[in-house]
Amino acid sequence: MNVLAFTLFLLIVGLTLVITFFASRRTKTTADFYTADSSLTGWQNGWAIAGDYMSAASFLGIAGMVALSGFDGFFYSIGFLVAYLVVLYVVAEPLRNLGKYTLADMIAARFNEKKVRGVAALNTISISTFYMIAQLVGAGALIKLLLGIDYLYSVIIVGVLMTVYVVFGGMTATSWVQIVKAVLLMAGTFIISIIVLAKFDFSVLEMFRQMKTATPLGGDFLNPGNKFKDPLDTLSLNLALVLGTAGLPHILIRFFTVKDAITARKSVLYATWIIGIFYIMTIFLGFGAAAFVGYDKIVGANAAGNMAAPLLAEAIGGDFLFAFVSAVAFATILAVVAGLVLSAASAFAHDFYGHILRKGKATDKEQVVAARWASIGVSILSIILALFAQNMNVAFLVSLAFAVAASANLPIILFTVFWKRFNTAGAVTGMLVGLISSLLLVFLSPNVWSPDGNAIFVGNPIFPLANPGIVSIPIGFIAAILGTLLSSKKADAKKYDEILVKANTGMKDSI
Repeated sequence: MNVLAFTLFLLIVGLTLVITFFASRRTKTTADFYTADSSLTGWQNGWAIAGDYMSAASFLGIAGMVALSGFDGFFYSIGFLVAYLVVLYVVAEPLRNLGKYTLADMIAARFNEKKVRGVAALNTISISTFYMIAQLVGAGALIKLLLGIDYLYSVIIVGVLMTVYVVFGGMTATSWVQIVKAVLLMAGTFIISIIVLAKFDFSVLEMFRQMKTATPLGGDFLNPGNKFKDPLDTLSLNLALVLGTAGLPHILIRFFTVKDAITARKSVLYATWIIGIFYIMTIFLGFGAAAFVGYDKIVGANAAGNMAAPLLAEAIGGDFLFAFVSAVAFATILAVVAGLVLSAASAFAHDFYGHILRKGKATDKEQVVAARWASIGVSILSIILALFAQNMNVAFLVSLAFAVAASANLPIILFTVFWKRFNTAGAVTGMLVGLISSLLLVFLSPNVWSPDGNAIFVGNPIFPLANPGIVSIPIGFIAAILGTLLSSKKADAKKYDEILVKANTGMKDSI
């Protein structure tokens, strides 16, 4: 066990528990639990969004992918960053103006029917669960590798901590844990980047020149095609990354934590700058790991390269930087899973329990209690699934979350605000077909089936692409369009006019 790393782990856990304690004293109503009573400022929510978005996949995964695959690894950085332009210009303000607590609230502002709200909540829970399993498996592997704690107990520890944050502190605790984590992650990444750049005499051109001979790939390290051989698969992945963020529930609910749409837009601007700077620095993480750690050592620690960033920290900064970066990676996972638990619990308690089971008659106290129990239930389910997923290739779970979000949620968000003829049948059809098609295509893909036994099952994949986005996203849009056009029910033109004005101005009263 690395004693220094363990000590820093305890300090971070202690800090987050202190935050949760103070947040719990302010978490009394449903607004407190779901949205921190919309009290966050633009910069606070910007840092919290960044903390929510820069997950273990971003910090550990991208660094490893760049180190092992060169240019292809940077596709993830580009896709994750460009995605925020879609969020900024298309989603943030309408969502804040139309919604209250969850994504389903926004859609229900136009289609106030149980089936619409129920399907939207189902999508939220599905996406959050897939995302969360990947984070928990990553956390279990990280703690086991660094501290020598068995995988089973590692996953349970993380699961218990994330449940405590959400159950007692709600959105307030979750937000401040994400802010603290984002600051620590940016600090650690910046320190590593400066040290790496110093080793190349602070010359980016010199760094690129030396990388041509620093890895087994040689000059091809700086060229595309090392990992993604099929251009169609590369396009599919990037399509899912760019469009998926605008439909991720745990990101979207962050826009309800500010007072109005103007502040929501400001928070996206702050988040975009923070995230942009971070993803630029992933170049130094990946290149540094490739040059100063080496391919064999990275793969030896983890075949997928997930330990590249901590190993780089150890190589250039010794035990302390290694321990600090590992602890930050742990904090990264804690913050993201807390946000995921909260989004899934909110969907269940607010949408299923509050509006479908109780028909909108649940009191504030009843909703908070339901949300807390839902948090415990979601956590237990995720822990169990993560335990079974220990030996699975979980990378596809994250890309699946993006593909499902882009296929099932984004078409409905856009058509709700911008298509006058859109109706209930189109909303339900689009969400269900987008969800089912993306799940089915992933199940039939090389992520699940492989003739050489490198996937979950042995066999030939029916669907050839690793990411279903290029097929499932158009299917989601087409299903929403056909569901609308083939339905005999006409859209309420007056309701649409009200929604259009409210989405763009924030006015509460109809025109």
